[in-house]
Amino acid sequence: MRRFGSVQQKISCVFLTEVKEEQSRKRECQQFQVVATKHVNPIALESNIDCALATEKLDGTCCYVSIYKGQSYLWARLDRKPTKQADKRFKKHQYSHKSCKGFTWNVKEDFKTVPESWVPAHRVQHHNGQPVPDDHGHIPGWVPVEKDNKQYCWHSSVVDYDAGVALVLRPSAENEDLLEITMVPLADLLEQTLELIGTNVNGNPYGLGSKKQPVHVLVAHGSVHIRNPPPVDFQQLCSWFQDSQEGRVEGIVWHCNDGTLVKLHRHHLGLRWPDGDTILNARPVVVHVDGTIREYHITSKDLFTSLSQLNGHRFSRLQDIQFDP
Repeated sequence: MRRFGSVQQKISCVFLTEVKEEQSRKRECQQFQVVATKHVNPIALESNIDCALATEKLDGTCCYVSIYKGQSYLWARLDRKPTKQADKRFKKHQYSHKSCKGFTWNVKEDFKTVPESWVPAHRVQHHNGQPVPDDHGHIPGWVPVEKDNKQYCWHSSVVDYDAGVALVLRPSAENEDLLEITMVPLADLLEQTLELIGTNVNGNPYGLGSKKQPVHVLVAHGSVHIRNPPPVDFQQLCSWFQDSQEGRVEGIVWHCNDGTLVKLHRHHLGLRWPDGDTILNARPVVVHVDGTIREYHITSKDLFTSLSQLNGHRFSRLQDIQFDP
C-alpha cells in the first residue's frame, strides 16, 4: 500500500489566499478570515496537482507514531505557542502589516514551556539551535501519549502499548466502499501521521459513540480517498462541496507525487462546517477485532474489549455503532 505524506507542518491551501477583516468561521478569537482566491497556488502547479491523489481531510486531532523509550508509541500534536504578551505583539504586527514577515521572536522568552519529552515536528527550521516559529507564530511538535496522562486519555483509549497495537478505521481491502475498525500493530504505523476522531474530539462531527460509551479511532492520513474528485477549479470545487454527496467533507488534501501536500477547507470558501451529516459517518462499517484481541491477550482496555464484543458485526452507518443490545 502506498505511504502518503506525513502531516508534520501546516499544509498550504491549493489556492492563493487573502485576508478579510471579518470574524473567522474557524476560530472564535480570530477577527480576520483567511479565504481562497480563484488563483491556483504555484506550489500546487509545480507539484503537478492535476495528477495528485485527492483524499478526505478529517476533522480530529493530528497524531504521529514514532519510537519512544525503545518502542513504537503514539504521539499527540502539541504546538509550542507564544505567551500572552508575545502573542499580542505578534497579532498587532500581523494586523498592521497584513503579514508576519519582519516580526522577530525570542524563542527562549516568548514561548510557553512544554514537557521535556516534547520534540519539534520534522522540517521545523532551526536558528542558533532554536526551533523557528511558523507563519502562525507556532512551533509544531509532538509529545508522547503516556498511559497515565489524563490530558490525552482519548488518545490512550486507542492504543495498547503492552500489546503494541492501535485501533484503526480504514477502508476495507476487499471493498473500498466499506469501512472497517481493526487492530493494527503500532510498528506497522511507524513514522506515519493519523487523525484521532471520535466522541470527545472537536465536537464529534462524525457522530461517533456517546457520553456513556465514547468511541475513538485513528485514521491514517491519505487513507480515505475521494472518488471522482472535481478538477482544481474554484467554481467547480465550490459547487462540489455544496451539491455533491461526496462533498460532505471538511475538506480535501491532495497528495502529490513529489510528496507535496496541499489542501482546501470549506472555510476557505466561506462554507459552513460541520453542516449536517457527513459522507464518512454515512458509510457502512464492519468491526474486525476479536481474533486479534485473543492473539494479543488484551483484557484490560475498555474500548478494545467493547469492540471485540462486536466482532464481525456490520453497521449500515459509522455513526450507528452501538454497544448496548
